[in-house]
Amino acid sequence: MSEDDRTRAMRSPGDGRPLPPRPGDGLRAGGAPAHQVPSAPAGGPGAPTHKLPVAPQYPEPGSGAASPAPAPDGPPQGRSRVYGRARAGSSPVEPLRSRRGPSDPSKPRRRVSGRTILKIVAGLLVVLLVAAVGMFFWINSRIAGIDGVLDDYQGRPADTPGTNWLLVGSDSRKGLSAAERKKLRTGQAVGQRTDSMMLLHIPEGSDKPTLVSLPRDLAVDIPGRKRDKLNAAYNGGPQLLVRTVESVTGVHVDHYMEIGFAGFVGIVDAIGGVEINVRAAVDDPKAGLKLKKGTQVLNGAQALGYVRTRKGGALPDFERTKRQRQFLGAVVKKAASPGVLINPFTSIPLAMSATDAVSVDGDTGAFDLLSLGLAMGDSPVTTVVPFGGTERLSDGGEAIKSDRPKALALFNALKADKPVPKDVIDTGN
Repeated sequence: MSEDDRTRAMRSPGDGRPLPPRPGDGLRAGGAPAHQVPSAPAGGPGAPTHKLPVAPQYPEPGSGAASPAPAPDGPPQGRSRVYGRARAGSSPVEPLRSRRGPSDPSKPRRRVSGRTILKIVAGLLVVLLVAAVGMFFWINSRIAGIDGVLDDYQGRPADTPGTNWLLVGSDSRKGLSAAERKKLRTGQAVGQRTDSMMLLHIPEGSDKPTLVSLPRDLAVDIPGRKRDKLNAAYNGGPQLLVRTVESVTGVHVDHYMEIGFAGFVGIVDAIGGVEINVRAAVDDPKAGLKLKKGTQVLNGAQALGYVRTRKGGALPDFERTKRQRQFLGAVVKKAASPGVLINPFTSIPLAMSATDAVSVDGDTGAFDLLSLGLAMGDSPVTTVVPFGGTERLSDGGEAIKSDRPKALALFNALKADKPVPKDVIDTGN
């Protein structure tokens, strides 16, 4: 093997350098095959169907052959192919550019302007305002009014400073099915009686509201009737009850609201239960209630049993009124919390349950109920009408006798829109 053949064998193909010529090879272009392709007669079998472009012939280095003369028109023109087509001109091919323009990391991205943010916030506020107004009118349209409950009568006390609410818890079974009555242990009694009565005074100044429990067995003079228990006045209707409370206390009642058994259950369940500090363990099969001592969350059925039971305490009825005040304050405080009001999954069921269960005087609307909720959420001063022993009624029954001097001090403070004297406040509430 000759030296040239050994060189060819050691060279790797495609290294970019021309192979040493063989005798008889002649001149060969850099892109031509390493071995000559046998030629075929023109038009005969094996003849190529097209001609390959012939590369320009350059002399081997050191051969002494003259370089080809440049084209007469000037320097050689660069020619290339772009996407399969010949391109004219001598300028180099420029790379394609993105339509978005060159990215410059040194330039910050465009930020949302303060005016745009302000417009978005303003739009959200408008939507919330419209929703709030719409919900207000919707709630107002669902409130059931009781006509004539606050009508004037001869000798009615004049309007006093502040706002006074008479709140009545009724044991009416209206709205409860037979299965619900059995489950809630409400009994089968027909008609309705008061289960609790409270007088709420909202002052005009910065003092805290005052919530006074009115025992339903309190002995009072009922207008047009004999002396009897306060609960008997309600049997004559809400209007007679309001007139009796005003004549006994001398306080002008501005708003009246009552709620039934079904309302207790629906409202408590709508707000996800209510937290109550049970001061003593309760076991009352009659009310369907069994609770341990301590703070715990009660559902609707448990809350109903808690405010109805007469178990515990030396004076069960007074312990009952304390639980009712405690429960009412806890319910209103949670119902007025932002977590309940802002969340539509709790506020809408609450509004539906409350408006289905609550009845008010004809002049009370949603705005008045809102002020009531805010007052109850303001941790009002709670007490009960001072009492001192019992008295025998004309029909042989026994009623609670009020402590007249302390009771007058309590009611006179409410009429004058002043804080209740500390010596008449029930410290065991």
